[in-house]
Amino acid sequence: MTGTRGLGARWRRRRPLRARLALAASSAVALVAVGVCAAAFVVIDYQMTRQLDRNLALTSTEILRGRRNWGPTPSDTLCQYPASSCFQIVPADPAKDPRKPYVLPVSDATRQVAAGRHEAFYSEQTVAGQPVRMYTSRVSGKDEAVQVALRSDSVDRSVEQAALALSAVGGAGVLLAGALGYWVSRTGLAPVARLTATAERIAATRDARHRIELPPGPPAREDEITRLATSFNTMLGELEQSVASQRRLVADASHELRTPLTALRTNAELLARAGRLTDAQRDRASAALGRQLREVTTLVNDLIELARDEEPQPLVEQVRPAALLEHAVGVAREHWPEITFTTALAPAAAGVTIPGVPPRLSRLLSNLLDNAAKFSPPGGPVDTELTFSSGALELTVRDHGPGIAEADLPHVFDRFYRAEAARALPGSGLGLAMARQIARAHDAELTAERAPGGGALFRLRMPVAAA
Repeated sequence: MTGTRGLGARWRRRRPLRARLALAASSAVALVAVGVCAAAFVVIDYQMTRQLDRNLALTSTEILRGRRNWGPTPSDTLCQYPASSCFQIVPADPAKDPRKPYVLPVSDATRQVAAGRHEAFYSEQTVAGQPVRMYTSRVSGKDEAVQVALRSDSVDRSVEQAALALSAVGGAGVLLAGALGYWVSRTGLAPVARLTATAERIAATRDARHRIELPPGPPAREDEITRLATSFNTMLGELEQSVASQRRLVADASHELRTPLTALRTNAELLARAGRLTDAQRDRASAALGRQLREVTTLVNDLIELARDEEPQPLVEQVRPAALLEHAVGVAREHWPEITFTTALAPAAAGVTIPGVPPRLSRLLSNLLDNAAKFSPPGGPVDTELTFSSGALELTVRDHGPGIAEADLPHVFDRFYRAEAARALPGSGLGLAMARQIARAHDAELTAERAPGGGALFRLRMPVAAA
């Protein structure tokens, strides 16, 4: 049995899905059609036999009523050449049999019915070469049995005709089942075929702009295949957006790297002719080369960080944002000694922890502080505040610089975007984009707005319920 099942499974795997679905649908309909025909045949045979038995019982009652005082008698002449029915009366004692032989067969069961030791019964017999159905019952008050026979060939012919008709209907049902199975498989799998064709076209052209055509109608009436096609279209949209984002990142990165790489090559070529340079020129070229190497290294590291969409789970741990903020502010004071950093920690927020990756959260905070320090005037303050309310930590970082123009607010977190006022300042335009990506990876929300009284205000909201 295991080998048979294995062969059947291999055969199914080698057949296309459309063929398997057509075979399953047609087999189900064919089984129903054959089953209905078989059940109809059984019902017809049972009803016609039952009707014949009723006629036999009624004929037996009429014979006994009209021949109440008859004794044992052989069958009538109709039994010699049965045209419709015949009867005979049989005693329990064989010694009382009439001289003429019985035409209908007499068995021990017949004698027992006559003696009252056996129930009345029906039987199939052959009389004068014709099939008959015989009913044997006891004569009331006497040790005699009456046998009544009716020809059953008409019933047999009717049953055979019904069997032929039902066989034809069943055959037509099987053919119809095959046609319906093919139609169901072709119609039901049409969206799957379109989905497959679209996937193959995307694989061949590497163009994620293709979509699957959806049938018209409200979303509430969509079936499973339509929802699958809709999900596939949604996936294609996300894939197209991801591919476009990667291409834009590569294009922006190549544009941003072109200038520092050109400067690096110039300074490297200049240092290659160090014998023609003075000591001061050589020192300036070396310093410029080192500074540009650091800028390129920082830019490449930022690009690697941006290319990562989520945090590695093994590195996630419970961290205290208050401690990270104090550390980030201390580091910022060393990098920006001319800027005054102030920190306000609410007592309720001091001991709150959230799940996260400490180095990534520290990078987020340092990017916000560096951005604020870059736009603050010398000696100006950068204010930070950490509070806890409504089940979330909220960090604000505010500078007192020129602020963010209304036209720049929707784009401050875009990669490589630099406002007109920031183009003369150092940086690549990746710090805020990286900060928002880190925030989203930690289920936090980072927004930018114009601060009241001037300057820029960045607000980071971190849900504590995620812990």
